[in-house]
Amino acid sequence: MFEGQPKGLYALALANTGERFGYYTMLAVFVLFLQDNFGWSAAGAGSVYSSFLMFVYFLPFIGGILADKFGYGKMVTIGITIMFLGYLFLSIPLGSGALAAGTMFAALALVSVGTGLFKGNLQVMVGNLYDSPEMESKRDSAFSIFYMAINVGALFAPTAAIEIMDYAQNSLGYSKADSYHFAFAVACVSLILSILIYYGFRSTFRHAEGCGTKVKKAEVAEAPAEELSPKETKDRIVALCLVFAVVVFFWMAFHQNGLTLTYFARDYTATSSTGVESMLFDVWSFVLVIIAVYGAFAIAQSKTGKGKAIGSAVVVLCALGLIYKYNALDGPTAVDAPIFQHFNPGFVVGLTPVSMALFGWLASKGKEPSAPRKIGLGMMVAAVGYLLMMVASTGLASPDVQTAAIKSGEEVTRVSPNWLISTYLVLTFGELLLSPMGISFVSKVAPPKYKGMMMGGWFVATAVGNFLTVVPAILWGAQPLALVWGVLVALCLLSAIFIFSVMKRLEKVC
Repeated sequence: MFEGQPKGLYALALANTGERFGYYTMLAVFVLFLQDNFGWSAAGAGSVYSSFLMFVYFLPFIGGILADKFGYGKMVTIGITIMFLGYLFLSIPLGSGALAAGTMFAALALVSVGTGLFKGNLQVMVGNLYDSPEMESKRDSAFSIFYMAINVGALFAPTAAIEIMDYAQNSLGYSKADSYHFAFAVACVSLILSILIYYGFRSTFRHAEGCGTKVKKAEVAEAPAEELSPKETKDRIVALCLVFAVVVFFWMAFHQNGLTLTYFARDYTATSSTGVESMLFDVWSFVLVIIAVYGAFAIAQSKTGKGKAIGSAVVVLCALGLIYKYNALDGPTAVDAPIFQHFNPGFVVGLTPVSMALFGWLASKGKEPSAPRKIGLGMMVAAVGYLLMMVASTGLASPDVQTAAIKSGEEVTRVSPNWLISTYLVLTFGELLLSPMGISFVSKVAPPKYKGMMMGGWFVATAVGNFLTVVPAILWGAQPLALVWGVLVALCLLSAIFIFSVMKRLEKVC
């Protein structure tokens, strides 16, 4: 998994980890902030959330075009600076009036523009590390590692948001609404760490920064530029656009984690947990489980006795740590709605080696699915995730009725947290099939002259999907929950049918 990867991969991955930690800390509480601070409805908060996500993922298209001309490294540096200013504005508590709303929208604009210059271009640089023939075979595994690093940052983000808000309220005396700004300030600190990592290890990836960067010839392994005919270029672009059309609906479904799934966590899920289940809501217990998974893989895959011994020691230490934490439990554990957002990144980090081992084994048998086929399977898996939510919602009141009952102090029916945890697990399987493989597919298939633009196209598709996240939020009110989740199930299944119908055309350019 990690053998033979260039040092530049880890430098770029860690730089991205810091940025993503800040972003997901902010996003974990964003819609709750909009409702608590401004008093907006679920649909109103959802509209701002979806529009923000749309621009965050659309602007990398523009950023990619600029980077193709001026260099990826230059755009990354400018982008992270602009993002810092945006998070800085978000961290200022200005109340709930027009000035506060105006400053917030200006901050969101800065974060969107900065992300547009940073996110896609950093990923293009990762792909550039694997353009030489001897490195090409490691491209898919590299993007899996890179994607895992993103989720390490996202794993700790919800806990960071909850803890810093509790500190602001209980130790510093800030109101609930003002405490959100402390969570936003975490992003400023994480961006400083990202830029320090980027420049501290820049020598390991400088040759991947693109035009405008002076590099010694010895630092670059010369590889002949790939020559494509106009027809080949067109075929590749058409294939990528077909994939983009499908992933729109995956991201529409997936990014309900910060919207309707958060509403469900707040209004319909039990507010406390006990026993083993409660340990899943403690990020450090969750981390011990993840480390134990890696230890188990070290035992299975290590070629030396020393490696197996180290893996065994890791598993034993993690087991002892979990036993200790279980014995230290003292009563029920409070379950806050934002904490559910640590399950997806945690599952990504824990399951990435499982995914890579499975596909590695299939590859050795000559049976590994192509990237487009994995994307189609990912859409089917996402549909299963929302089928679970339909089952979980059986017999529950509509959101309007549930909200009215909660406000009046009535007892309401709440379901086990295991339903949401299971949904996040299934959606993670879909994400691992679709997202890192999709990014790798774009990096591999994009015509050399349009790499930045095509990577930007992936983000445009994500942007459209993010904008469409508002549809379930609009339905979140008088409509039954089964309709909200049923729309997502139907769209995921239709997308899967479409991509399998054009599979031959897609696999032709792989």
